[in-house]
Amino acid sequence: MQAPVTARSTVPRKTPRGPRTDGEATRARILSAAGELFAATGFAETTSKAIAARAGVDLASINYHFGSRGGLYQAVLAEAHHRLVSVDDLQRFSDSGASAPDKLRLLITQLVERASEQPRGWPLQVLAREFLAPSSHLKPVFEDALRPKFQAIRRMLGEIAGLPEDDPAITRCAVSVAAPCLMLLVGGPNVPGPLREIFQMPRDAVVAHLHRFALGGLQAIAQARESSVGNS
Repeated sequence: MQAPVTARSTVPRKTPRGPRTDGEATRARILSAAGELFAATGFAETTSKAIAARAGVDLASINYHFGSRGGLYQAVLAEAHHRLVSVDDLQRFSDSGASAPDKLRLLITQLVERASEQPRGWPLQVLAREFLAPSSHLKPVFEDALRPKFQAIRRMLGEIAGLPEDDPAITRCAVSVAAPCLMLLVGGPNVPGPLREIFQMPRDAVVAHLHRFALGGLQAIAQARESSVGNS
């Protein structure tokens, strides 16, 4: 006896959907709108209402994605620092197989290139405002986003100077190496005087000078440490 034929369902099976990206797109749009407004008018003068209008969202979306206007500003600062130099950038330098001095040159090159970008986008403008008038929002951003980068740079400089990365001298070296780059980043090519002259120079020449100057300082610190140890 032939078995009965079972009818097959004609209802198509549902294909599993991937994760929705609507929320990510909305978050990115709010972040970009806030960055532009914070860059133009500063944190104190920028309202959540203005950000929402520019991003084309309601106020609830800002609180949903960032918790508050302060949380949004911290996210903007973190994103600005990420675009300047990210942990991934530093890891790429570390994995390049280059010597420590060459890794430092790669870092300085990236910072000079960012400083030379035209037009200057909102990340540099926001950072310039924050460096010139630091707010209470910078500390949590440093702890969460900047400390890992600072530690990576300390390791790089410690390797060049032959000193432990936690040596207080390396902290001083980090400030000394970073300061000229920060001047370029914060000031930009439109500041009259020496900064404008530097931006008119060949970029490779500026990078070479900053790199040579940094290496000279690090080597001098290493020699001074060797002398003090030899005399003790």
